[in-house]
Amino acid sequence: MLIAGQLLIEEASAGRSGDTADAPRYSRDSAGLPRLTGRLAGRCRIEPGMVRVADGRIAEVILGECSAAADLGDPQHLICPGFIDAHLHLPQGDMIGAHGMRLLDWLNRITFPTEILWQDSDLAERQARRQLRRCLSVGTTGIGAYATVHAEATRRALMAAEEIGIRGVIGQVLMDRQAPQELCRPATRLIEETAELLDRFPPGRRVAAAVTPRFAITSTPELLAMAGKLAEERGAIVQTHLAETAEECQEVERLFAGRGYVEVYVQAGLVGPRSVFGHGIHLDADDRRKLADCGAVIAHCPVANSFLRSGTMCRAGLIQSGVGIALGSDVGAGYELSMVRVARAMIEAAASLNDPIPEAAEAWHAITAGNADRLGWSDAGRLAVDAPADLLVIRPQIPWLEGPVDPLARLMFNWDDRWLSQLLLRGRLLRD
Repeated sequence: MLIAGQLLIEEASAGRSGDTADAPRYSRDSAGLPRLTGRLAGRCRIEPGMVRVADGRIAEVILGECSAAADLGDPQHLICPGFIDAHLHLPQGDMIGAHGMRLLDWLNRITFPTEILWQDSDLAERQARRQLRRCLSVGTTGIGAYATVHAEATRRALMAAEEIGIRGVIGQVLMDRQAPQELCRPATRLIEETAELLDRFPPGRRVAAAVTPRFAITSTPELLAMAGKLAEERGAIVQTHLAETAEECQEVERLFAGRGYVEVYVQAGLVGPRSVFGHGIHLDADDRRKLADCGAVIAHCPVANSFLRSGTMCRAGLIQSGVGIALGSDVGAGYELSMVRVARAMIEAAASLNDPIPEAAEAWHAITAGNADRLGWSDAGRLAVDAPADLLVIRPQIPWLEGPVDPLARLMFNWDDRWLSQLLLRGRLLRD
């Protein structure tokens, strides 16, 4: 199959974690506005060309030429790698819109009762399939996702992702305290179940299990330590939450004898180059240094942070500290499943802090190759030979290539999910 159009091409990659040598430096101009003084690590550009797909992979990338004989696309189409969502919750898709609460109240009143329902494995599978299909409907072909404490429900979610063809790491949530009795499980049993899931869906597979403590509040020190040991033994991705709200940070200090949030995870062996921490809003310079030294990643969830009024993550501070940043929808606190809109929210969040504003070229990179790198998928999120052919064919209904505005910015700020005309998953046309 030959696909023609304007290709979204990765210019450079930051790798999984930030590199302080390459990190941008910021200064203020005479008006006090932030200005970039260093080089950006990850950006995209558009260039006319064609992609040839064979046997589920990209066989050839041809730049500078758009053939009229192509099977899909034309010079007005954008040909883009599938979007990647680094942080979302599969059980929470049906609870979007529970507004007016802060995080801990929202968890107790809405989230935990919703997740208890996944004790019914058939219901869990139906919800997981529906959420995975919703991801595909907005162009998301790769996910870093949380399930619930229920091992069978998590197994069904992993199997559904495998059958549907979406790429993903999906973790059984680990909780053994500070939650409803139905969701608190013995630590040893949780670790045994997660180990069994890792046996069936090992790291490196297109669909893999992850080690996923919910967060420190709902985890005893023993559970966190066992989770860290298991992740290290198996080389698994670690997913958990970190410093989303000030109230949460205070509760962690109370439960862990005054230790800081990051230090709790460090001592448990949960901080490393395969660790993806959701939020990371309320971090000090020492926290950021520890994360950077270990190569850990923060999954920025700007829509969810605004919705729950948790605060605004300082993206510039994390980048300057050398911390890698991913981008996530965080459904269901996040109400935007479209990663283009989440990327737009990232730009708006930086502007609200009067921080350097990411360019559209950087935002497009974040939701494609950037997120892929943060999840350890070096062959995903990019138009490159031998990469899996997870591709989007987009037909904007605006004259996006004309005029004084950067075309990538025009697309991002005018985005309409209905522009997605075709989606390929491993070279198979799913939407036409």
